Amino acid sequence: MNQVTPPLLSVTLILGGARSGKSAYAEQLLSGYENRLYLATAEAGDAEMAERIRIHQERRGDGWQTIEKPLELATTLAAEAQPDRPILVDCLTLWLANVLAAGRDAETETQALSVALRGLAGPVVLVSNEVGSGIVPDNALARQFMDCAGRLNQVVAGSSDRVLLITAGLATTLKDAKP
Repeated sequence: MNQVTPPLLSVTLILGGARSGKSAYAEQLLSGYENRLYLATAEAGDAEMAERIRIHQERRGDGWQTIEKPLELATTLAAEAQPDRPILVDCLTLWLANVLAAGRDAETETQALSVALRGLAGPVVLVSNEVGSGIVPDNALARQFMDCAGRLNQVVAGSSDRVLLITAGLATTLKDAKP
């Protein structure tokens, strides 16, 4: 990606489909900062997921502090946000899957995240999958996830200063509150 990236705002949401380049784009946004935090929501539940995590870690390289928090996203953001340390959350849809698997209420957790985003002491970039552009799944669990993810993305977009959609590694600005 040889694009000029915009300056960080308080809250930036980066949406995209699987393998769209959204994580790499988010990492690029924070590449000029020395003191940056990667808030990972994924859990390596099997060998394939462990390999995905390894690839992400390798691509990021050194220079990132990493905290793994599969569930406590709102409280971790509130505790870790600092004016001179941008945070990258990768990714919201994995966090949502963890929330649902833990039997927690997705709406309550989404609202807690929205409240936390409005009061952060430093900038945050959140990555999330756009899952509503495909076919409607044929089973209730997958439909529940798709519905919850759509609502999550809408709520977080509403709390964001900037929202970008990544397609084939290219960014389209959906919302931009200029600094």
